[in-house]
Amino acid sequence: MDTRIGALDTCKPLSNDVGSLPTNGAVTIHQSPISFNSADSTLGRHLARRLVQVGVNDVFSVPGDFNLTLLDHLLTEPGLNLVGCCNELNAGYAADGYARCRGVGACVVTFTVGGLSILNAIAGAYSENLPVICIVGGPNSNDYGTNRILHHTIGLPDFSQELRCFQTVTCYQAVVNNLEDAHEAIDTAISTALKESKPVYISISCNLPAIPHPTFSREPVPFSLSPKLSNQKGLEAAVEAAAEFLNKAVKPVMVGGPKLRVAKACEAFVELADASGYALAVMPSAKGLVPEQHSHFIGTYWGAVSTAFCAEIVESADAYIFAGPIFNDYSSVGYSLLLKKEKAIIVQPDRVTIANGPAFGCVLMKDFLRELAKKLKRNTTAYENYERIYVPEGHPLKCQPKEALRVNVLFQHIQNMMSGDTAVIAETGDSWFNCQKLKLPEGCGYEFQMQYGSIGWSVGATLGYAQAAQQKRVIACIGDGSFQVTAQDVSTMVRCGQRTIIFLINNGGYTIEVEIHDGPYNVIKNWNYTGLVDAIHNGEGKCWTTKVRCEEELIEAIETATGAKKDCLCFIEVIVHKDDTSKELLEWGSRVSAANSRPPNPQ
Repeated sequence: MDTRIGALDTCKPLSNDVGSLPTNGAVTIHQSPISFNSADSTLGRHLARRLVQVGVNDVFSVPGDFNLTLLDHLLTEPGLNLVGCCNELNAGYAADGYARCRGVGACVVTFTVGGLSILNAIAGAYSENLPVICIVGGPNSNDYGTNRILHHTIGLPDFSQELRCFQTVTCYQAVVNNLEDAHEAIDTAISTALKESKPVYISISCNLPAIPHPTFSREPVPFSLSPKLSNQKGLEAAVEAAAEFLNKAVKPVMVGGPKLRVAKACEAFVELADASGYALAVMPSAKGLVPEQHSHFIGTYWGAVSTAFCAEIVESADAYIFAGPIFNDYSSVGYSLLLKKEKAIIVQPDRVTIANGPAFGCVLMKDFLRELAKKLKRNTTAYENYERIYVPEGHPLKCQPKEALRVNVLFQHIQNMMSGDTAVIAETGDSWFNCQKLKLPEGCGYEFQMQYGSIGWSVGATLGYAQAAQQKRVIACIGDGSFQVTAQDVSTMVRCGQRTIIFLINNGGYTIEVEIHDGPYNVIKNWNYTGLVDAIHNGEGKCWTTKVRCEEELIEAIETATGAKKDCLCFIEVIVHKDDTSKELLEWGSRVSAANSRPPNPQ
């Protein structure tokens, strides 16, 4: 049977199979034989076929003179759609969003001016363990080694500047400036992206994409990947040690982290929760990776800004298993988590560390979790304690007629919009905290970029995710400051016919920065945001905009967006007070500020 790596019929955010490989042997992408001819056997068509074979049906691009011929050949490949973006940064963010849904994404830009523009987005994908294939149209192959100075460079006869920049934010780099090893270089790059779940860089000389070569025919070279396997003895030892540790505990809990995705262990984590009966929480950047309908789910563990009653249960446990955590200053709320190493089992994608004791390498997370589920005694104590102390959350104060809209009222209405046919994209800022409190229905997608935290990420990511998950309606929550960074690719959303609902939260500045350290630099120039989007729309495509200032107007806008304008891109500008923030941001901001402002240690 033919196997396509990374290809899905539908986008399932909770699936454990996105871009994954079976573990029962090598995987081969089979190909139908074709005869060698100039139309199908060029470097450009070979690259295009490879992208389709691994599950990429949309490539996000910005044209430039070094990649134009390559773009011609990508356009001719059946099953591959070229999505032109307004700038390279957004093309990279779009490939990031696409990879979150499909398991792999791709973007194409031009040499140096395009490559260095997209670099920030690729760094973000690297930090979030996303396989993004970044393709750059490079200099003519005849120019290498000639000591010539080319345009789009910094004026030195050195073509390696772009490559050197990408070496630190990609796991593999291929510079293709001859046909003989192009096939191997491209295939190695793509397979490495999938195996490592990190971005890769491929530079292709501008004069090569149209040239046929025998190695670019679909036969005889199949594209195959060998699966990662656990060391069996190490796996058995790790499971025995972990089971002994946890079975002695009185009230153990389990917490899912963001690396559940890269480890492809989401289903195994839920299987362990089912078998063990432990209280189940997620770290903030793992929201959406674990079904919140699980009978023992207790919310988001985020230290002092956790969802109600979650931190009390996690931090009072006498043993906790963290699967795929990332502990940084943001996720630890300024290094203030009340956790103890001697109580923790830390499970990373290929390594298990038990308390202060042994560490076991070459042990895959999903194998470990599945085997551990067979060894644990069922223990529901922590969840029973949670049920005893839990008090259902209150509701926002009822608005007076035409009262200025409050953010907590806005998110109460967004909650009611959500279903298994929606996905939420949360921009860096207070949307992190407000969206974190949303209760995700089964099958509802959820994405945000916590590790890298680049403002403006969500515009491109929304474009990419919506393109990958066309059966879902994406709901994007974006602050005005972030939107100003990347606003122009709303144009691409309209051109692609996307049905996204964007809530533009206009509070007059960088609210998250205000709560860390305020200053006049956090106030921005106000835009007529709906006027801007109307100008971008320009009567071409389906787009609807509105401003809301009170709950009555919000209700009417949501009814229109989900009713008469359900097939349109809907842009709803929500005008709120500049000091209207979540209580979690107030707490988090003060703790992060304290961490940032620690004085230097005495020398």
